[in-house]
Amino acid sequence: MQRTAEAVSLGHPDKTADYISSFILDKIIKHDKHAKYAVEVMIKDNTVVLGGEITTTVKLDKIPQYVKQALAEIGYDDKYSTRWGDCVINPAKINIINLIGGQSPDISRGVMADGWGDQGVFVGYACAGDGKIPRELFLARKLNDALYALACKSDNLGLDIKTQITLNDGAIETAIVAIPMLHDADLTEFIVATLGERPTNIIVNGTGRYTYHGSVADCGITGRKLACDFYSTACPIGGGSPWTKDASKADLTLNVYARILACENLRDNDECFVYLSSCIGRSELPSGLIKTIKNGVVSYFDLWVNQKPSTLIRAYGLDKPVYTRLCRKGICGILN
Repeated sequence: MQRTAEAVSLGHPDKTADYISSFILDKIIKHDKHAKYAVEVMIKDNTVVLGGEITTTVKLDKIPQYVKQALAEIGYDDKYSTRWGDCVINPAKINIINLIGGQSPDISRGVMADGWGDQGVFVGYACAGDGKIPRELFLARKLNDALYALACKSDNLGLDIKTQITLNDGAIETAIVAIPMLHDADLTEFIVATLGERPTNIIVNGTGRYTYHGSVADCGITGRKLACDFYSTACPIGGGSPWTKDASKADLTLNVYARILACENLRDNDECFVYLSSCIGRSELPSGLIKTIKNGVVSYFDLWVNQKPSTLIRAYGLDKPVYTRLCRKGICGILN
């Protein structure tokens, strides 16, 4: 049976958008752990659009500076722009459109009463194996991380990287890599060494050429790579993007909590799924369910959760500037 998963680097425009929002939140929450934050980002060519709501005691005049710092942390700095020219974003030409307002008072009254900042459904997943995630996803991420680290030190390789791994009955059937190159380079042995086995098929840059990349080649939008950040095709994705929210938003905290519960309840099972839902302004969850699978046998257990948002936020350190780290590692990063 074939199973496929994909991973993308921070240099991919959608993840760049995620990272910019997470970076701004980290800067704010460092000085105001009670900040309320929900900011979406769109990035195209050299324009960055910020839209959403922030309520905080921190002055927001440094947001343009934070955007450029976030890009530099990814590797999109002046040196990189000089090397790649018109093929990539130019930090010196960044144009920022700021559409940020304040949090709705209707939402605020529920959050201030220690209720959740939104309603929704959330799914956590864990399975036997490395990282408690599907092996094809583990390998796609491992290869992507290795290539990104290589590109960060290279004068030839670019930062906008996608990897895709297909397993067939456990063996690596196909490894697909998209990575910008100024000049052709053979990455075959690097790929084999990173994966620990030789795939039957290795495809690098399927069109034969890949130079234009990042926001110059593609429009980046927050939340569009959730399948890569969560569990690929192994289970449904619950809620919205966690990378654009503070921890009072269930999209962040309850997705993290569902993953933690799935890992805790995996035990000697093959797979564990946790399903949660939330009600805006309330702390008690309307529903909770654990599903485990072992040797093909499915078991269900009801789950009652009445943990106040503030309790979970403190327990998992989500009132601290951890959001860029989570954005880098995906929803499982809270455990690492």
